[in-house]
Amino acid sequence: MDQFLHPVPFLRYDALAMAQGSPSFDVTCPCCGAVLKVDPATQGIIAHTAKVQPKMFQDMEEAARAMKEQDNRRESIFRQSVEAQKHASELLEKKFQEAVKKAKESPDTGKPIRDFDLD
Repeated sequence: MDQFLHPVPFLRYDALAMAQGSPSFDVTCPCCGAVLKVDPATQGIIAHTAKVQPKMFQDMEEAARAMKEQDNRRESIFRQSVEAQKHASELLEKKFQEAVKKAKESPDTGKPIRDFDLD
C-alpha cells in the first residue's frame, strides 16, 4: 500500500540524490542514429535531434539514370519469373511421376501405427 504513495517509482535514495545534481546527458540511438537528451532528475527525454540523411542523388540526371537501371532490373527479374512459371508445370509433372513410381515400389502395408496405439 505504501508503494502507491511515492511519486518516483522504486528508485534508491542515493540514485535520487545523484540524479538531482547531475546535468542532462546525450544518448545516441543505435537504430536510427538520432541523439536524445535525457534529464536524469525526471528520467525523461527533453530533446530529440534526428540524424541528418545524406542526399541520395546529386542531380536529377543521376536520379533518372538510377530509375532506368531499376526499371531494367525489375523487367529482367519479371522475365526470369515468367520463364520459371513456363517450366513449373513440367517440373511438377516430373515430381508427380517420381512419387507414383516410389509409391508402386513400396506398396501400402496397411494402417499406419500411431503414437497412441503404442501406449
